[in-house]
Parts: sequence; C-alpha cells; structure tokens
Amino acid sequence: MELLGNLGINTKLFIAQLINFAILFFVLKKFAYQPILKVLDERKNKIDKGLKDAEKAGKKLEKITEKEEKVLDKANKKATEILLEAENKIEENRAKAVTETEEEISELMKKAEQKIAEKKEQMLAELKKDVAGLVVMATEKVLDEKVDGEKDRELIQKVTSKL
Repeated sequence: MELLGNLGINTKLFIAQLINFAILFFVLKKFAYQPILKVLDERKNKIDKGLKDAEKAGKKLEKITEKEEKVLDKANKKATEILLEAENKIEENRAKAVTETEEEISELMKKAEQKIAEKKEQMLAELKKDVAGLVVMATEKVLDEKVDGEKDRELIQKVTSKL
C-alpha cells in the first residue's frame, strides 16, 4: 500500500471511490442498463417480427399474384373458347340458313315449273279445242254440209295429231 502512497494515491480514497463505482455500476445496471437492454430487445423482436410478417405478406402476395395470373389465363382461355364456339355456331347457322334458303328456292322453282307445265298443257288443250272447232267450221263451209259425228272425230284427230 505504500507503493500506492508513493505514487500519490490515497488508499482510503481509492477504496471509497471503488465502492462508489461499484454502487453506481450496480444501480446503473439495475435501473438503466437492463431496462434499456430490455427495450432494445423488445424493439429488436418487434422489428424481427415485422420483417417476418412483411416477408410472409410478400410471399402471400406472390402466391395471390400467381393465382390471379392463373385465373386470368384460365378466363382468357375460356373466353377464347367461347368466342370460337360462338363463331362456329354462327357459321353453322349461316350455312344452315343458306342451305334452307337454297332448298326453298329450289322448291319454289319446281312449283313454278310445274305450274308453267300445267298452264302449257291447259293452253294446248284449249288450243286443240279451238283448232278442232275451227277445222270443223272450215270443213263444213268447204263441204257445205255437215259431216256426221264419227267423221268429225276422225278428222279432228288427224288435224290435232299433226299439230
């Protein structure tokens, strides 16, 4: 201890300062350092939890985005299929309508041809009657006498068969 005294250090004062330092260290550690460490640990834990939550949220967002893209792709494919199907149905309906129209036109043409043929036959029949009547009148005038009914028929048959 004398050595310390030679250096100019008072041992009683040094021990008192050491005790004061120990008390101050204990008080600061108990009331300042540990609460500060506790607050820092809590803050660190909150920050870590926040980072983990943010990471989880980011992963969830990525999953949701992927699902959304899949749903949109599916919806686009479905919409394309629906459009193609609609176009095909429209084409089928158009082709069906054209076919039906062509059939109706063909049927109308056949009916018109049939009516024309019937009218032609009717007109020919009327023409034969008129010609037969004229032949009979002309023959009567030429012969100046009436030919009997059977001769009339034979004569009419000959004239009409030549027509």
